Amino acid sequence: MIDRRPFNQLGGANHGWLDAKHHFSFAGYYDPAKMGWGDIRVWNDDTIAPGTGFPPHPHADMEIITYVREGAITHQDSLGNIGRTEAGDVQVMSAGSGVRHSEYNKEPGITRIFQIWIEPKTRGDKPSWGAKPFPKGERSGHFVTLASGFAEDADALPIRTDARISGATLKAGETTEYPIDASRHAYLVLAKGSVEINGVKLDARDGAAITGETLLRITANDEAEIVLVDAA
Repeated sequence: MIDRRPFNQLGGANHGWLDAKHHFSFAGYYDPAKMGWGDIRVWNDDTIAPGTGFPPHPHADMEIITYVREGAITHQDSLGNIGRTEAGDVQVMSAGSGVRHSEYNKEPGITRIFQIWIEPKTRGDKPSWGAKPFPKGERSGHFVTLASGFAEDADALPIRTDARISGATLKAGETTEYPIDASRHAYLVLAKGSVEINGVKLDARDGAAITGETLLRITANDEAEIVLVDAA
């Protein structure tokens, strides 16, 4: 089952400095049919104006993954971490027992991010943060694991949940495959481009809720950038 979630049908709100689109119920957007997907609770598509951002605020017991699509995001938290994550790179924060953080666009132009929240396996653990560059050339034509809760994904950023976040870039006409257990709940969003997944067409910033599939065969209609979460 692949349920296409068109970008123009997403919930959201434009706050001026922040234009946010929500794949699942979040803040003032509520849809009882879209409360999450498996352990995935939030997938926000945020456009942040230059010189603005999210002031310090708390989180607890959530795995928060930020995929930067354009520009850069500057992070600071109560653990003493400070970092700037650029387009194509990923940062993760395991909120655990509690952490305060801020996220600002200190760039001269807009910043676009996907922010993804996933339920952790355990609660009350020590909070942590990390970031890593993932050059798009390294995932050309195939998926590369960006963040993972599985020990075998040693090169990925660690998260404390039964999930794997992967990215791929495809040229027009190129095809890649992703094997998946039929019991899993995957959610895929196109950062850009147009693809077909097992015959279902997706355009830029569309989402797809996936379960009951054993293989995802993805063909790009034009140059595409893909983010996939494979969750319990």
